[in-house]
Amino acid sequence: MMSLPEPMPLVTSRIARFAQRLGLTGKSARQVLEDASQIRLPFAPLSEPAPSIYWQDGPCLQRFVDLPRSALSGPIQEDKARARAALTRLVRQEQSTHAALDLRQIDGLGGQSADGATYPTFESFAATPACRQLRVISYKDFVRTITSALPDFQSQPPIDVRQASWLGERLYWSGEHHAEAFACAIAYARLRGLEVNLPCELTDYRLDAAGLQALDNEYHAVTMPAQAWSDRQFMGLLLEAKIPYARLTLLRNANNSELLLLDKRQPAANSLGEGLKLAGAPDLVRYLRGLPHITRFRLGNKTL
Repeated sequence: MMSLPEPMPLVTSRIARFAQRLGLTGKSARQVLEDASQIRLPFAPLSEPAPSIYWQDGPCLQRFVDLPRSALSGPIQEDKARARAALTRLVRQEQSTHAALDLRQIDGLGGQSADGATYPTFESFAATPACRQLRVISYKDFVRTITSALPDFQSQPPIDVRQASWLGERLYWSGEHHAEAFACAIAYARLRGLEVNLPCELTDYRLDAAGLQALDNEYHAVTMPAQAWSDRQFMGLLLEAKIPYARLTLLRNANNSELLLLDKRQPAANSLGEGLKLAGAPDLVRYLRGLPHITRFRLGNKTL
């Protein structure tokens, strides 16, 4: 049976990759490095996670676990696939079930702040007008309030909680609705010394040291401001030198809205990465290595 001809985009992609490996990129690696180091863009350092009750206020690195194939953009499919594979190795997800969790140990909520403010603890959140109107001043009020957040509370179903090594030992309730009710109920239980135990299902996210090292070995991973993609100097260098790349819109900080991955095995891409770092582009690998690496959470006298 006669085989069908290879689709033209795939043929073009392979020709482009072959040219890159031969170094036929139009500019020397040294020139790319020099030009990239002179790029002037509003680079901003990646911020350290601030104490917050909201899960999405921290670096959303858990998204690397289930990163869609379509999440990355770039000129060559194979490069995007390799970059995605490297990113999905950055974070490990582990799940476990535990017979009892004192809800007072939870100090985080799923989702993000409705009013844009940052609250370091449930107690600070409970002091807001939206929470104070719930008026949790008795055990009866506590039961009413916690039941609005956990409708089956009385039958003691397992509660879903999560934790991320880069966010310290804070435990987050996975629910994203009735945040005021849940936080107020927990703050009341702490104030009154009220022990409330429920079974829990814990999802634990951890930075993987081997995956982080592999990313560093294979790629320059730098964060770029949104202005980069309309900057004549940067885009001219990227296109004129025919540099392979993959980019990902993932970070919540508007000043670091894009993650740019440049293959260190490609001379021009490697030089561009080195030059961008000299110009001030934040290095994602260095940032991740500086984050807290809590390895476990202590549940009472037991270790999860």
